[in-house]
Amino acid sequence: MNFIIEPWHWLVLGVLLILFELILPSFAALWFGIAATLVAILFWLFPSMSLTTQIIFWLILSVTCTVSWFKFIKPLSKDKTKAGLARESTIGQIGMVIQADLAHDQVKVRFPMPVLGADEWNCRSLSPVAVGDRVRVVDISGNDLVIQPHQTTQSPL
Repeated sequence: MNFIIEPWHWLVLGVLLILFELILPSFAALWFGIAATLVAILFWLFPSMSLTTQIIFWLILSVTCTVSWFKFIKPLSKDKTKAGLARESTIGQIGMVIQADLAHDQVKVRFPMPVLGADEWNCRSLSPVAVGDRVRVVDISGNDLVIQPHQTTQSPL
C-alpha cells in the first residue's frame, strides 16, 4: 500500500510546527511551519509535484524564511536605547520621604512620576532626613537609590 501525500498533510505539518513554537523559546519551528504551509499552497496549485520536489521546496523555503527573519525583521526589533540611559534619567529626580527608620538605615521615598517603573522606592540617605523632606536622587547602589536632601533656593523678591 502506497502512502500518497496530499496538500493538507503539508498544511497540518505547518500548523503543528507553528503551534510547536508555543513550547520553544526561539523562532526556530515557526519558519519551518510557514515553509510547510507554503509548500501546501504550491502543492495545491501544482498537484503533479513529486515528493522529492516538495521536500526540496520545503527546505529552500525554510532557509529563505529563516534567513529573511535574521536579515530583515529581527534587526527592527532590537532595543536601540543606549546603556546607562535609565541611570542618567533617574539621577536628579526629586521625591518626598514618606517613611523613615526602615531596616538598614533606609527611608521610603515617593516620586511624583514613576522612576524606573515604581512610584515608591527604598532609598539610602547620605545625610539624616525626616518624613516630609524633599530629597534628590544622586546615585544608584544595587537595588537602592542613594538620596540627599534637596536644597531649594529662594530668589529674593
